[in-house]
Amino acid sequence: MPSARPDLISPATRNAFRSLCTDILVRYIHQYWQAHGFAPVAPEELRYEDSGVRRTAFQSYAQAVDWSDHDHIDRALLVFEDLVLHCKREGWTGTWLQELSVPLERDRVLIDGSGRLSWVRAPLRTQDLSTLTDPSGILVELHRVQRNLASDPAAAIGSAKQLIEATARTVLRERGLETDENAKIPALVKQAQKALRLDASSVTPGPDGTDAIKKILGGVSAVAVGVAELRNRGYGTGHGQASAPSGLGVRHAHLAANAAITWCELLLDTLNDPEAPWRKDGT
Repeated sequence: MPSARPDLISPATRNAFRSLCTDILVRYIHQYWQAHGFAPVAPEELRYEDSGVRRTAFQSYAQAVDWSDHDHIDRALLVFEDLVLHCKREGWTGTWLQELSVPLERDRVLIDGSGRLSWVRAPLRTQDLSTLTDPSGILVELHRVQRNLASDPAAAIGSAKQLIEATARTVLRERGLETDENAKIPALVKQAQKALRLDASSVTPGPDGTDAIKKILGGVSAVAVGVAELRNRGYGTGHGQASAPSGLGVRHAHLAANAAITWCELLLDTLNDPEAPWRKDGT
C-alpha cells in the first residue's frame, strides 16, 4: 500500500498564499493559523530558506499541514480564507485576488465575491481507501483527474474513465473475484455492481431492494458507461486522433469527473459498509 496520498491543494496555491503574506503583519499570520488549530514546525525542522520573516512564518505552519488529509485541508482553507478576508478589509487593490484565484480554481476551489472559499466539488475522501489491500490504482487516476480538470479537459475525461476501471477492478479483487484483463467498462461496471449486490436483479430486503433504489442504481451504472463512451468517441485521451476534438471545455471535464467520482464513491462506500447487503451473503 502506498504511504503517500495525492496532495489536495497544490504547491502553486500554497506558494501564492505564502507570497501574499509578504505584506501581512506577522502577528496576523500566526493568529490565523493558530485560530484553526495549527502549530508551526520547530525552526530546526523547517525546510525553507527566505529572508522574509512573514513568508517564513507562513511556511513554518504550512510545512506542518498534511496536504493529503481532508481534515487538515478543511482547516487550512479556513486559514486561507482568513487571509483573503484580511486583505479585503484592508482595502487591497491590484491583481492579488486574481493571482490567488487561478491556482485555487485548478485545485477546484472558488473564491466568491465576499472572499469566502468553497470547493467546486469536494474531492473523493481518500481515507475511505485505507481498508483496501492496495488503493494505488484508484489514487493515481484520482490525482490525474484533479490535476487536469481545469487545464486539460480531454486528459481529465480519459482519467475519469480510467478511475472507473481502476475502482471496478479493485472492488472485484477485494471480493476475491477474477477479472478479464481485456474486459470493457460496461462489463466491469456490471460485474462490480453485481459483486456488491448493487444490480437490479439482486433481491435485497429494506431500502436497497426498492424500485426507487434500483432505478437510481440503473442510472448510476449508465452514467459510468457514459463516461467511457465519451472518452471512446474521441473526447478523452487514450487514443491517438488525426484531428483534435472541437468544442470540448472544462464543463465537459467536470461532468465526466463528477459522474465518475459519484459511481466510485457508491461502490467504495458499499464495499466498506458493514451493513451492506453483500455482506449478508456469507461471503
